Amino acid sequence: MDLDVFVTAHRAEWDRLEQLLGRGRRLTGAEADELVALYQRASTHLSLIQSSTPDPMLTGRLTQLVARARATVTGARRAGWRDATRFFTESFPAAVYRSRRWWIPTALLSTAVGVLLGWWIAAHPEVQGAIAAPEDLKALTRPGGEYETYYSSHPAGSFAAQVWTNNAQAAAVCLVLGAFLGIPVLWILFVNMLNLGTGIGLMAAAGRLDVFLGLILPHGLLELTAVFVAAGTGLRLGWTVIDPGPRTRRAALAEQGRAALGMALGLAVVLFVSGLIEGFVTPSALPTWARVTVGVAAECLFLAYVYVLGGRAARAGEAGDVEAADQTATLPTAA
Repeated sequence: MDLDVFVTAHRAEWDRLEQLLGRGRRLTGAEADELVALYQRASTHLSLIQSSTPDPMLTGRLTQLVARARATVTGARRAGWRDATRFFTESFPAAVYRSRRWWIPTALLSTAVGVLLGWWIAAHPEVQGAIAAPEDLKALTRPGGEYETYYSSHPAGSFAAQVWTNNAQAAAVCLVLGAFLGIPVLWILFVNMLNLGTGIGLMAAAGRLDVFLGLILPHGLLELTAVFVAAGTGLRLGWTVIDPGPRTRRAALAEQGRAALGMALGLAVVLFVSGLIEGFVTPSALPTWARVTVGVAAECLFLAYVYVLGGRAARAGEAGDVEAADQTATLPTAA
């Protein structure tokens, strides 16, 4: 395509569209119809230029022009309570539900790795010696040691905030770096399971595994589930790079990326609840059975939320993406 000829042929239409967009008064019916027609043509022109002879200056002008026209034609919409309600009752649980084939195997395999690492460390004293000196291991695992006092080492409020920040960052990293073929996600999972396995192994070797589980389960069930959901979503995003399916790779990544962004916001709330449990329930004076019951109840409520609300929304066609009106328009592609 000869770009100069193309620009000469259509510049008048773009200038007219810009003129209509710049008017401060309300458009007449004929002008509104003209604006819609010019917007549709400009969108087609932009797609043609991007696919054949991309020119940065011209592409930038048309992109801005099409965006302004689209906002005028569709009307600017402000997010409100309706959007927040839809997100937490439909979009987020549906996105988690639809990605269950990724995060459930991730959870099972990661847990198995953590347990195997714990068994390996507990069964091999030489491995324990490689982790730390005997006196340091004793300081970690003894009654009143560092494993027990860790959860009460800071005021509950600040500790919960710190835990929430760290976990939310880990989940966000899983979601963001998933596009790199999921490799960074696998490393983050391994590091998490190594830390868990080390605690299991050292406390089991000291004969105090029940104490460790009583400390980790109240918040760990929900916390690890959120991490597994983030990791599974990140791996799914990485697989989309390899196999986008019938869509173009760009369209598939855009859809999965928007869903991952929404997932990050939803998981931040889940991890906030987990952080509250870790800051206020785990170090509390409640008996172990009561603290574990709180953790199990929180986990069951989250799974019910995903499978009941999320399953219903997913079966109704909800994909966890933004609403169709807020998505970028795309041209149909040949199969």
